[in-house]
Amino acid sequence: MKRILATALAALGLGAAAPNWTATITQAPNAAFVMGSPKAKVRFVEYLSYTCSHCAAFVGEAGVPLKRDYIAKGLVAVEVRNAVRDRYDFAAALLARCGGPAKFFGNTELLMAAQGKWLARAPAFDAANAEKMSKLPISESLKLIARGTGLDALMKARGISPAQMDACLADKAAQQKIVAMTNEAWNDRKINGTPSFLINGSSVEGAGHWAVVEPALKAALAAN
Repeated sequence: MKRILATALAALGLGAAAPNWTATITQAPNAAFVMGSPKAKVRFVEYLSYTCSHCAAFVGEAGVPLKRDYIAKGLVAVEVRNAVRDRYDFAAALLARCGGPAKFFGNTELLMAAQGKWLARAPAFDAANAEKMSKLPISESLKLIARGTGLDALMKARGISPAQMDACLADKAAQQKIVAMTNEAWNDRKINGTPSFLINGSSVEGAGHWAVVEPALKAALAAN
């Protein structure tokens, strides 16, 4: 009887809607955030740096098709790992985590989309503040960076208050998690640069563009 009813409802377009797995954000044991179904056949890991222009380009070109065609359908889960390159990257990485799992991917997309604007302020900021920052604790220097580059304005647009930003930048536990991911990327995994990718634990050679990554995802899905 239940099967008959389900068939009838489906015929009328009244069946239960398929879940959209882009709304499912979890945290991996290594503290990286993951978007997608926990039962996805393919785990796609992206090592990124917020000061990497190629990373920003990849996020821009891959964001829509990756979420629409693979994550939303429960086929692929995406895990973002930090591979920090400099203190500007470190500040951005901490701010991306501000607001927790629900905010992380939206924060990352905004930081990458606006990278050309906030990062362009770094040379002048460095010239004016290098000596001052060298005498400050890391958390205080990160707060200066956020204000001096306009990262604070971006986070404000995401609904994050100045007090929340300062707390995120000074969060020692979050700092340690990002440092641990960075060490895993550069020292243990020995990635060649950012962005770098893993599909089900294996490196994607020659990647950096969606045109290279998508066929590799399709191949992994076909093999599982």
